[in-house]
Amino acid sequence: HILIDGNSAAALGCVYAGATVGAWYPITPSTSLMDAFQGYCDLFRKDPETGENLFCIIQAEDELAAAGMVLGANWAGARAFTPTSGPGISLMSEFIGFAYYAEIPAVFFDVQRVGPSTGMPTRTQQCDLATCAHASHGDTRHPMLLPANPAECFEMAVQAFDLAERLQTPVFFLSDLDIGMNDWMIPELNWDDDYQPDRGKVLGVEELERIEKFYRYMDTDGDGIPHRTYPGTHHKGAYFVRGSGHNKYGGYTEDENEYQEVVDRLLVKWNTARDRVPAPVMTPGRKPSKLGIIAFGSSDGAVIEAMDRLADDGIHADYLRLRAFPFPDAVGEFIAAHETIFVVEQNRDGQMRSLLIEETNANPARLVPLLHYNGMPIPSDAIVDGISARLGEEVAA
Repeated sequence: HILIDGNSAAALGCVYAGATVGAWYPITPSTSLMDAFQGYCDLFRKDPETGENLFCIIQAEDELAAAGMVLGANWAGARAFTPTSGPGISLMSEFIGFAYYAEIPAVFFDVQRVGPSTGMPTRTQQCDLATCAHASHGDTRHPMLLPANPAECFEMAVQAFDLAERLQTPVFFLSDLDIGMNDWMIPELNWDDDYQPDRGKVLGVEELERIEKFYRYMDTDGDGIPHRTYPGTHHKGAYFVRGSGHNKYGGYTEDENEYQEVVDRLLVKWNTARDRVPAPVMTPGRKPSKLGIIAFGSSDGAVIEAMDRLADDGIHADYLRLRAFPFPDAVGEFIAAHETIFVVEQNRDGQMRSLLIEETNANPARLVPLLHYNGMPIPSDAIVDGISARLGEEVAA
C-alpha cells in the first residue's frame, strides 16, 4: 500500500496519459494537482539526451485564459488540461460551451470545495454537479468522471483524456477537497506498460489523400462523432473552428435545418458516451432487499460502513456507486429493481438526484435525498441515522 492524496495521483495519471500541456490559475484546493504534475514531468517528461522539457506548464492570468489555452493546445493536437475548483468552472463556462459546440477535446479537473461564491475554500462538498453537467449557455451536456479515492484519481485521469478525444468534447473530472488534498492509504498504483493513448477519429495524411473531401462535422458511422484533423497535416484537412452556427460541412449557417442537424447529432454523441464511460459498481447487501443506496465519490467509505451497521440492525440495502455521467443503462436498471433508493450526496439541493430523475425518468418519490453539506467529510452516522429515521417514519405511518 501507499499513502497519497488524490491531486498527486491524478497528476501522475495525467503524465502517463500523455498530457503535454497544463494551463491553470491557482485556486484552493486544486493548485497542488498542477504542482504535482510539474514534479512528475520533471522526473518523467524530459528528453533523456538533451534534458529539454517535453511538456509545457502555464500559469495564466485568470481561469478564462487557462481554459482558452487548453482548448488551443487540444485543437493543435496536444493533450491538455486545467485543474480548478467551482469558481473557476463558473468563469470558464463560455469556453466550455465553445469546446462543446466546436467539438474540441479538453479535460477539466474540478476539485470541489464548499460553495456558493467563495464559500469555504478549505472545506469539502460535492456541489458542482449541476454546473459541470450543463456548463455554458444553451443546450449542453458534458461527461463527468467521479473517482472515489486517489487510486481511481490515477486511473480515471487516463480515462478522462481518452474519453475527451474519443468523444471530441470537454470531460469533467470531479473529485473534492477530501480526496484531493487529504492523504489516503490505497493499494500500490499499477501501470499498464502496453497502454497507448486513444486519440479517437483523427485523419492523417494517408487518410486525407484517399478521400475526395473532408467535412469536419459530418457523422459517417452513426455514433454522432465526426472525424477531425490536426492543423497543418494536409491541405484537405483544413476547416474553420466555429463557435457560431455551422453546418455538418463546417461552413457558417443560420439555416434552421442545418443548425438543428448539428445539435441533434451532438445528442447522438451523448448517447454513445453512455457505453464508453466507467460503469457503476454494485455492492449487494447481506440479504436480498428492495432498499437501495446510490452514492458516488468520497461518500463511498461512509456508505460501506453504514451498510454494515444497518445490516447488524436488520436493515439490508444494495449499493450502487456511480462512477460517471451520463449514466449507463445499469443505473436505470438498479432504480427499477428497488422500491426505495436513498441518494447520498454532499450538497444541499440533491444535485445528483436531480440528474438521475432527468436522465433516467425515475419516479422522484422513489429517490429519497440523503444530504450532508456542512463542509466536513460525510460520516457513516449521517447515513445510518438518515435511513433509520426515514424507515421509522414509514413504519409509524
